[in-house]
Amino acid sequence: MCLAIPAEVTRLLPDAMAVVTIDGVSKEISVALIEDLAVGDYVIIHVGYALTKIDPEEARRTLELLRELSIEGQGAAP
Repeated sequence: MCLAIPAEVTRLLPDAMAVVTIDGVSKEISVALIEDLAVGDYVIIHVGYALTKIDPEEARRTLELLRELSIEGQGAAP
């Protein structure tokens, strides 16, 4: 199973790279597949690549659902 998650673009770098933030964690990724990207845009990332832009509200809802799943999963027995 593959998981792609939304992240906010916080800085554009040379050579089709960018820094994104996911829940306060920054990561450098490739944005070679995305045109017209700007700081503040949200993208879906998978294994270090931005795949597509995503609506900011949809990104926030998805991240909130992931947080809820994480909290619920912390109480589960191994």
